[in-house]
Amino acid sequence: MEESSELRDQEQTKKSEDAIINIGNDPVMLLALDVLSVLGSKKKVILRAKGNSIPNAVAIANIITEKMLKGNSKIQKITVDTESAAGIGKMTSTIEIILNKN
Repeated sequence: MEESSELRDQEQTKKSEDAIINIGNDPVMLLALDVLSVLGSKKKVILRAKGNSIPNAVAIANIITEKMLKGNSKIQKITVDTESAAGIGKMTSTIEIILNKN
């Protein structure tokens, strides 16, 4: 029985190798340091932002990959989407940036 519980623990660890961080309008360098600390313990970080926070997410991804972890990290995937409120017609842009640590 112990072997199967160890396998389950390892599978859960693999699933939890990525962290999702919602980006707001906080200072960019403060958020970049938070992302860097998460990348210290995880292999993959997903940055998510909506509306006016999208430039912050892009700046954080660039700071991490080009300055802080240059050569040791990369942007795996960028997904851009639009959400619309039901019946109102107002649309909000969203972005998801996946960062990998090598």
